[in-house]
Amino acid sequence: MAQINVTVGDLGGNAKKILSYSEKARRLGCDIVLFPELSITGYPPADLLLKPKFIDDNVDCLNHLSRRIKGITAVVGFVDRREDIFNAAAVINGGKVVDVYHKMYLPNYGVFDEQRYFQAGATPLNLVIDGITVGVGICEDIWYPEGPARAQSLAGAQVIVNINASPYHMGKAWIREEMLVTRAIDNEVIIAYNNMVGGQDELVFDGQGLVINEKGNIVARGKAFGEDLIVADLNIDAALMARLHDPRKREEKLREPAEGVRKITIETGKRAKTLPGLPERKEEGLEKSAEILDALVLGTRDYVKKNGFHHAVMGLSGGIDSSLVAAVAVEALGKENITGVFMPSRYTSVESREDATKLAKNLGIEFLTVPIDGIFETYLGTMKRPFKGRKPDITEENIQARIRGNILMAMSNKFGWLVLTTGNKSEMSVGYATLYGDMAGGFAVIKDVPKTLVYELSSKMNERAGKPVIPERVLTKAPTAELKFGQTDQDTLPPYGVLDKILKAYVEEDRSPEEIMAMGFAKETVRKVIRMVDLSEYKRRQAPPGVKITPRALGKDRRMPITNGYDNRSYR
Repeated sequence: MAQINVTVGDLGGNAKKILSYSEKARRLGCDIVLFPELSITGYPPADLLLKPKFIDDNVDCLNHLSRRIKGITAVVGFVDRREDIFNAAAVINGGKVVDVYHKMYLPNYGVFDEQRYFQAGATPLNLVIDGITVGVGICEDIWYPEGPARAQSLAGAQVIVNINASPYHMGKAWIREEMLVTRAIDNEVIIAYNNMVGGQDELVFDGQGLVINEKGNIVARGKAFGEDLIVADLNIDAALMARLHDPRKREEKLREPAEGVRKITIETGKRAKTLPGLPERKEEGLEKSAEILDALVLGTRDYVKKNGFHHAVMGLSGGIDSSLVAAVAVEALGKENITGVFMPSRYTSVESREDATKLAKNLGIEFLTVPIDGIFETYLGTMKRPFKGRKPDITEENIQARIRGNILMAMSNKFGWLVLTTGNKSEMSVGYATLYGDMAGGFAVIKDVPKTLVYELSSKMNERAGKPVIPERVLTKAPTAELKFGQTDQDTLPPYGVLDKILKAYVEEDRSPEEIMAMGFAKETVRKVIRMVDLSEYKRRQAPPGVKITPRALGKDRRMPITNGYDNRSYR
């Protein structure tokens, strides 16, 4: 299983990688090599699929590849065009495409829009390779108990190969593994589940492909968040013996004839080969905070590099959010490619200056100080007449944030750096951020990370470094925007331990106000938080993309109207 990192639209680069890994697998003596779902086009290609030339070019790319892949059977994801277009898997052998499978189950929820683009396939496919029957599936197909895998196993498949572009979120790997174990045991088949790896806009693909035998045991596991060639020997006789000892399959065949499964035969002449045994693979799953950090690092690295940037810049405030973003950026891009900018005002504390300076020193990054008080005074003077008779309020606070945003964007323009924003999911959910200010930038690293998790990840980052890279005081002091004297986040927001639980219930689980109150939260607190979330949709719509790490992220996952008169009580 070639667990590769491809780039959407880079047909030539993706094909080169597919050819390279095919050759590696051939040299290792493999019979079959799998590539991820839509590995030629990258996933998800989105509205590139509405361009006829893009479809034609991807087919031409496949045909070019098929002539160059020799000595091995390859299953490659691409877009097939017949009377419509299909999410497809090409079976390549002997220098040609010998058959094509069309994905039968098209996901159309959360981040998925496949019904917008593709026609669903109608027929499962079994390959008979030198007498061994192998069912071919694509991603969503394997998630359904009554899906293609069932028909394929009844039609004699001993192995199901499933190619995937399954995006990451917290806990997803465990859910996938549990599902695949169930599917392998229920169908008495070996399952080879190959998943894409890499970042694509908001999405991160975590790899962690699996080979699971007919008893539900893990034979091999792919790396987490890294490219890998997962090579495994499959004990076909064991799968056959399991069926011989279980008469239920015979009864199921009588009740559910499997003549609807298409079958093709491939003879390679390799049956007599003998190869040395493989060493045991010892890849282990990651614990939660390490997994999330790896997702943030990979998502950031791929977004920056795949979009042609080499250097990133961010504002360093001396707070926890910018500290975590800087630490992730250094791991993703290297300390020599990161610049931190400290932009103090009259409200900036000595502690913030010390903590930002210490963070930059600990990380080894370039550190610039650009005071904003002079610019702020000019703004106040310019607006003195229009604002005459008005007391200072949030307007003056937002002016400071926008000055900082302008400074960072000026550096981006001058030096070609990508600006990383530092807002977390808690802030973005309730709109505790300044549009065109601290929201200004190209990529929002922790956009989907709740504030309470920011603290957990920061502690984990220090643990990984073996020293307090993020200063200890940053982890303990009260969070503040420092846009006026004595300000803390809790002047405006409930404590983050309360806020994050309400946001999880409302934003991620769509619970009603009454349900959230029944969880033990005060009525006025719940109403305030929900109102802030609902009124801030226009801000979120203008925010930069960021790494998805929760089951329901802001953006593609949660699509609310901006103009929205529903207030949960409007019908009464």
